[in-house]
Amino acid sequence: MRKHIVAGNWKMNNDLAQSVALISDLKRQNQTSNAEVMIAPTFTNLWHTTENLKSSPIEVIAQNMHFAENGAYTGEVSAEMLKSIGVNTVILGHSERRAYFNETDEMLAKKVDAALEHNMRVIFCFGEELADRQASTHESVVANQIKNALFHLKATDFQSIVLAYEPVWAIGTGETASPEQAQEMHQFIRKTLSDAYGDTVANAMSILYGGSVKPANAKEIFSKPDVDGGLIGGAALNAEDFYAIVNAF
Repeated sequence: MRKHIVAGNWKMNNDLAQSVALISDLKRQNQTSNAEVMIAPTFTNLWHTTENLKSSPIEVIAQNMHFAENGAYTGEVSAEMLKSIGVNTVILGHSERRAYFNETDEMLAKKVDAALEHNMRVIFCFGEELADRQASTHESVVANQIKNALFHLKATDFQSIVLAYEPVWAIGTGETASPEQAQEMHQFIRKTLSDAYGDTVANAMSILYGGSVKPANAKEIFSKPDVDGGLIGGAALNAEDFYAIVNAF
């Protein structure tokens, strides 16, 4: 059975005091679902968050990492550095990393390899822009992002991969992706994986939806058969809203 996962990406939000307050609020929430819960604070707050949530079921994950072990990469963080503070899962390929920092599929393939070499779990993000959706090339764009970064892996490697589909055109654009559109794309993603690696790998893969999930729409989105959870942005900065999404399962 596929895992249900709700991961909160704090992005570049919350200083230390704000992080402490949010962590305290998260601890007070009542989780009534069986979903795995993850949060991704900023790098400066990772260690403090892992220390404060050691006895909690909430997993602390990283927003990004470099593919190199070490060296002259000013401002970057390696897999070993993350592992050394108890972080075992990393988000890679987020749409903002692709758009603002020019991360390519080839670069992301190297990052995925580095994470897997250190026995880390990867939440791998991908998704089409508005122009791709309008041109009806969204399926080919998504398929290529997945294939270019992941299809060099062995079937067994996918046990450490979680996929996260981000319809970039539906985030902050005024456009809205319906639960049916989410299901349609998730089904396509699973078939793409099945065609390459077989039904066993595809049916075991958790595919998260990252298109502005909120308490008001989470239950309907999560009810779709190929949607296994969410990668949550803004709503993850409010403990009550975040757990309303978690408990939507």
